[in-house]
Amino acid sequence: MTLLLIGCVLIIIIGLFLIGYVSIYNKYQEYIIRINEAEVEIDTILRKRFDLLNKSISIIKGTTDTEEDVLGLIVKLRSRKLTNFELDRQLYDAINEFNEYKDKYPVLNDSDNFIKIELGLNESEAEIIACRKYYNDIITDYNRLIKTFPNNIVAHFSKFKERTYFDGRDRSDDVLNDFKL
Repeated sequence: MTLLLIGCVLIIIIGLFLIGYVSIYNKYQEYIIRINEAEVEIDTILRKRFDLLNKSISIIKGTTDTEEDVLGLIVKLRSRKLTNFELDRQLYDAINEFNEYKDKYPVLNDSDNFIKIELGLNESEAEIIACRKYYNDIITDYNRLIKTFPNNIVAHFSKFKERTYFDGRDRSDDVLNDFKL
């Protein structure tokens, strides 16, 4: 009788352990889905920014009659495979170059197409800021889940790793990134 009782208790404990494991695992899966959705949204906005800058090349060349290599960075990006982190940094540099042309050639402000592109870039800046915040909030919760007990046990067995934040900064310049407690 006691052997039967020990067996039942053992089965109940294993069952509770499995229910807890599956519950935590599903929580990770929910975060991964949310992270992927945020990455897709960021990717869409970055593609929109790239397309706007790409369209501006012909407008700048046509309006200013310049022989310069207009937005050469955008032309180089056409053939490169970049992560969203890298693409965001490159597009930020290209937008700065776009603004330099705007300041250098005031005649561009008379072009409706140029103004539409500028408005689109400003709109996309607000969108990317909101998406970065949403993404980073999800990453904070996900990374916290990985670090806390008993969730860290499930993370270890399922090989879930911490994710990096999308902050728009160059990681090679980030001194705090190398700082370990």
